[in-house]
Amino acid sequence: MKPDPEATAPEPEAVAGSAQPPRRTGPRRAGAVALHLAGLAALVLLYLGAASLMALAAVRVGADLLAGIDPFLPPSRRPFVGAVALARRELAVDILRQVFLAGLLLATAAWWGGTGWRSRLALDRAEPNGMRARDLLLVLLLWPVVHIAWVSLTADLFGASFGQGTRLSPLLTPGAVAAWLAYVVVLAPAAEELLMRGEVFCRARAVLGPLATILVTALLFCAVHVTGWGLARPVSLLPLALALGTLRWRTGRLWPCIALHGWSNLALIAYVLWPR
Repeated sequence: MKPDPEATAPEPEAVAGSAQPPRRTGPRRAGAVALHLAGLAALVLLYLGAASLMALAAVRVGADLLAGIDPFLPPSRRPFVGAVALARRELAVDILRQVFLAGLLLATAAWWGGTGWRSRLALDRAEPNGMRARDLLLVLLLWPVVHIAWVSLTADLFGASFGQGTRLSPLLTPGAVAAWLAYVVVLAPAAEELLMRGEVFCRARAVLGPLATILVTALLFCAVHVTGWGLARPVSLLPLALALGTLRWRTGRLWPCIALHGWSNLALIAYVLWPR
C-alpha cells in the first residue's frame, strides 16, 4: 500500500517556521540592549579621549616649537613658560578638543554612513522640520529663563556657588576672551551635539524608542560633565539635555539642538558675568 503523499508531506508553516531563526525572548533582548548601551558609553569615552589626546599633543608640540622649546625635553629640564602662556595653552587645548571631536565625528559618519552621513547626523536640510517655526522660536526665547532658574536652584541644593563674584581671568587678552566666547557658544555646542544628539542618538534609536533614546543620551551627556565638584553640574544640565533630545526627536534635525545649546551657554555666561 502506497503512503498517502498528502498525509506524509510536512505542513508549509512548519517548514517555514523551522527555517526562521528563533525569536529573542525578553531577557535575551534586554541583554542585547544593555550591551548596546554599554557600547555607546564606551564610544563616547573613545571619542572624547581621542579628541583630548590629539588636542594635548598639538598644543604641547606646537606651542613649544613656537616658543623655541624642544617638545621632547624631560619635565625636569623644561623652562617655565609663565602663567599667561599656560592660560593660553589651556584655552587652546579646550578649543582644539572641540575642533578635533567635530572632525572625528564627521569623518567617521562619512565612513560608516557613506552618502547618507548627513542624515545619520541629522544635518540634512532636505528633511522636513517636525516642529513649527513659531514653537521653536518660543522655546529658544523662554529656555534661558528656565535654565538659569534650574541652575540656581541646584546650586543652592548642592551648596555650590553660582554667579557669586565670577570674573574672567585677568591673564586673558581681548583676543583670548573672544576665542573663549567662540569656544563656549559655538564650538562646544556644535561638537557636543554632533556627538550626543547626532551619532549617539542615531545609534541608540536603532534599538530604543524615542523617549528611551532621549533619556539615554541625556544621561550620557550629564555623565561626561561630572567634575571634581560632584554631581552639581550634571544635575544642573539634566533639563537642558532632555530638552535637546526632545528637539532632536521632534524636529528631526541637529541645527535646533546646536542653536539651543549655544544660546543657553551664552545666556548663562551673560547672567554670571553681568555687573551687579
